[in-house]
Amino acid sequence: MLLISVVVDCVSKSYSYGLFSKRYDKILSDISLEITKGKTVGLIGPSGVGKTTLAKIIMGLEKPTSGKILIEGTDIWHISSEDRNISLKKIKMVFQDSQGSLNPKKTIKQSLYETANLMGLDVFKGESLILELLDRVGLSSDIFCRYPHQISGGQNQRVALARILLVKPEYVILDEPTSALDIAVQAQILELLNNLQKENNFGYLLISHNIPLIEFMSDKVVVLDKGSIIFQGDTKEFTKFNSLKNKNNFIGYK
Repeated sequence: MLLISVVVDCVSKSYSYGLFSKRYDKILSDISLEITKGKTVGLIGPSGVGKTTLAKIIMGLEKPTSGKILIEGTDIWHISSEDRNISLKKIKMVFQDSQGSLNPKKTIKQSLYETANLMGLDVFKGESLILELLDRVGLSSDIFCRYPHQISGGQNQRVALARILLVKPEYVILDEPTSALDIAVQAQILELLNNLQKENNFGYLLISHNIPLIEFMSDKVVVLDKGSIIFQGDTKEFTKFNSLKNKNNFIGYK
């Protein structure tokens, strides 16, 4: 276990239901994994197995029923809420619906400036940095006055990545980051993600149902099924494991 990492340690999550007689639905069971800087962990499994719930727990949006989330050695649920928020600034998320993650009532410029203001940047430094980061993700200031629905899915995803760079996290959760894009744009975004990781030493948790994508991007793969980890290992081991299990039928995706 490294201190320069995000560690999920024996995390379980159950939801209770029923007014008079409490019943519990266990979503996750004893999940352990580690996200290290400069590396990508691929998280794969069918829909409804707990991938999104796990992401929310890592982001601090939900509390685990048991187990720990350690951000660089700090258990985020055994510190003050103020300290927890400081620790959680090290982790950000890129969503599948990049347009939905942007305020539809604000222009791209307004959304980026809002993020810059939250980071304490003054107007001139903020504008200079925003232009630099837009260029870094392959966009120009031409999109400044447009709204999210007025630009393409690929452009929205690039804006989301520019916001990530403004915030300067150390770990990024990528939730199906290319599934809503066409093949050509997917390749461009994946190349950009790889380059940003090399430049910033980001630790990625890549959530996907796309086996070739997971194999291409990941250093290590975790397979989740019915709330439990059924495989964890490097990508080469995953490829062998998946072949033995008849990969398309096993995970249910191509």
